[in-house]
Amino acid sequence: MSQDALNKRADRRQFVAKLLAAVPDAMVVTGLGSASYDVFAAGDRDKNYYLWGAMGGATSLGLGLALAQSDKPVVVITGDGEQLMGIGSLGSIAVKQPKNLTIVVLDNGHFGETGMQRSHSSLGADLVAIAKGFGIADAYSTSSIDLVDEIAQGINARRGLAFVQVFIEADEPPRALPPRDGPFIKNRFRAALGLKPF
Repeated sequence: MSQDALNKRADRRQFVAKLLAAVPDAMVVTGLGSASYDVFAAGDRDKNYYLWGAMGGATSLGLGLALAQSDKPVVVITGDGEQLMGIGSLGSIAVKQPKNLTIVVLDNGHFGETGMQRSHSSLGADLVAIAKGFGIADAYSTSSIDLVDEIAQGINARRGLAFVQVFIEADEPPRALPPRDGPFIKNRFRAALGLKPF
């Protein structure tokens, strides 16, 4: 992580809200905890799939969804700790190269759900280099909300697989809790896809 990235960080809620407003047709999968709170705070919608208690599973679920719904843009919004837990999923994603999948990692350099211990990304692990090493060529980091429009254009156009590490403030905004009813979230999401509940 560069010194500039350490010094300049985006407001997580502003970044997520601006991104989601710019991709109204995207199917959104959240990592557990703060990423779910950020997405819910931006406005609940049927196309949001909130994960509860599935640490490390967001990108794998996003991959399956992107492959099954290749005509729809899919965005995974997760945190650095959750992504580190499921780091191997980036290998499978790179092999499949779904053109409609964008992974957004909100990186505050901490494990926010377990007491704000420093995460690997603030201790030397370079998530962009790891993503590129797996084979995700369009992998980059930012700390600027000004890049949201460009990210959104790629998502809406299903321009190709992308991995975006967003350096955010290490603060804890008030929790905005999405529904915790798993079957409800699943069936609402399926209905948004035009699928029957089960």
